Parts: sequence; structure tokens; C-alpha cells
Amino acid sequence: MIRVLVAEDSPTLREFLVHILSAEADIRVIATAVDGVQAAEAVARLRPDVVTMDIHMPRLDGFAATRRIMEDHPTPIVIVSSTMSDQVAATFRAIEAGALAFVRRPHGIGHREHAADAGELVQTVRLMAEVKVVRRWRKSSIGSRRIAPTAASVGAGAKGRIVAIGASTGGPIALQTLLKGLPSDFSAPLVIVQHISPGFVEGFVDWLGGASSLPVRLAQHGEPLLPGHVYLAPDGSHMGVTADAIRLDTGHAENGSRPAISYLFRSVAESFGANAAGILLSGMGADGAAELKALRELGATTVAQSKESSVVHGIPGVAIDLGAAGHVLDPVEISKLLTRWAS
Repeated sequence: MIRVLVAEDSPTLREFLVHILSAEADIRVIATAVDGVQAAEAVARLRPDVVTMDIHMPRLDGFAATRRIMEDHPTPIVIVSSTMSDQVAATFRAIEAGALAFVRRPHGIGHREHAADAGELVQTVRLMAEVKVVRRWRKSSIGSRRIAPTAASVGAGAKGRIVAIGASTGGPIALQTLLKGLPSDFSAPLVIVQHISPGFVEGFVDWLGGASSLPVRLAQHGEPLLPGHVYLAPDGSHMGVTADAIRLDTGHAENGSRPAISYLFRSVAESFGANAAGILLSGMGADGAAELKALRELGATTVAQSKESSVVHGIPGVAIDLGAAGHVLDPVEISKLLTRWAS
């Protein structure tokens, strides 16, 4: 039984969330909180398995409540947010404070997207309940190791090169630190697929851009790949590359996702081969792991995020088990590796 605390100041929305979660046989809402202070106190007293957290609440908002909980009684926190711009911005502040995931606030019963939204909330709560130890990686290097490298080595010029990154749950904070560590004259384009709830990717782009010296943008079909530019896949479209441009595709989902990391990595392998660097960061599932192995077999530089630094070590762990990762590093070390590789 997954024990959940629901923090939401609106009585209507609070009961709505309780209704959705309580309808599941394996989930029990053990308490509710109307503000961040109550939420922090309830976590200390009841030790729930998961907290669903609203952003805008009286006394202590969702961002501050998340920070307090993560400092005192670390607990998996799922932010339940609308896609209004101020809520999206606050959602990413809460991710910085230690929240594990965020979902779009479900539409009401009768809305055509209600079932999908409710299903995403329930699935996310279940997944987060499996994360028994909640910790963010430290900013110093920790617990990293190097696996035998491939024939691809660090050091050649970056002309005609590309960096491809895939991430899911726990990826945003890892991506933020990775990009923050790259120099402003980084000489290769970076293409990124981050599994993210619909409606949040534009806010995610803004948030990442605020922490990076590189320009960060939402990818558009046909636009050129420019050195030192960061391109994120948009909602609902696979992102691939040719030798010099972005291509978007609204075809079938892969591994339950669109955009899919697997789609991106395949296109990078086809167009760049050994001149690519492929990176898998924190996340549930296995999207992109087999394709990272294919990149390594072509001679590309491949990296998986270390277990010690990952919120969820699913995707990078699968890649390591497959022998796909030439390096196992934390996000700070990945930045250093890419800087050497591109120079």
C-alpha cells in the first residue's frame, strides 16, 4: 500500500486529487494539508511514502515546503502544477529544491484528457514510491568510475561532431548542472530529449537557459545545427538529426514516449557515427539504452550517469548492464569530459 499525503490549498482540487488517488487499490491517502507548513509537519509526523505538492499555497508555498521537507525528512515529492507560466517557473524551482517529478494538474471529470491526466498522476505516484532513498547528487564529484573506453577518444577537434543527451525522471537537475559546466565557446551542438509532462517544455527551456552560458532553444523542424547551441525536443514530436539540421517527426511513440531517446540516438548514429557523444541521465525505464550501445559500437563516446548521482538509475543502469557506457560519471564530471572531447 502506497501512503500518500496530498498538499493542496483549494478544497475542490484537494478532494479531486484525493478521489483520483483513492480509487486505486494500492494507494491510500493518509492525510491532506492546506498549506506548506501543514505539509511539512504532516511529513514529519506521518512519514508518507509520497507527497503530492501544490505550488501556490498560503503561509509556505510548494517550493519552500519542498525545500523544508527535503532538508528535514527527505520524501519523494511530486509537484502537481498547472501549465500557467508562473506555476511552471515555480515548479522548476521546486525541482531544484529536491522534488523528484512533476505532472500536469488533471483536467476535470468529463474532459477528454481527464483519463490520461489522472493516469499520469497515478503512475507517477507509483513510480516515485519505488524510490526509497531520495537524495540529490552533490556538486562535487562523487562515487564515479571509469569503464574501459571505446576506440573513440577524447581530444580531436569538434568540427562535424554532436552531443546527444537523453533523460527522464530526475533528469532536469542533472541537465541543468551539466549545461552549467560547459564553457561559452563549446564547439559542438547539443540535442536533448527530456521526458516531460505536456505543457512544461517551454518553461523547461527557459529554466535551463537561465543557468547556461550556451543558447538553449526549442527545436524546430529543418533548422540548422549550430555549434554551441542546445536544442530540446518539443512536446509530441520525435527529434532526429541529419548531418547539419534538425528533423521532427510525429510518428508512433517508442518505448511509450514521443519524443523518444531511442529515435534521437538512432539518427545521431546514422548521421555522425564515431563523431558523436551519447549521454544517458537519470530516469525510469530503458529508453535509449540499446541505441547508446549501438553508438558505442560505432566508436562514439558514450556516458551513463552514475548511480550515486542519479535520482532514478533505471535508464543509465540498463545502459551500464548492456555494456553501452564507456564512462560512468556524475553530471559535473560529464561536463568536464565533454569540454575535453570538444576541444
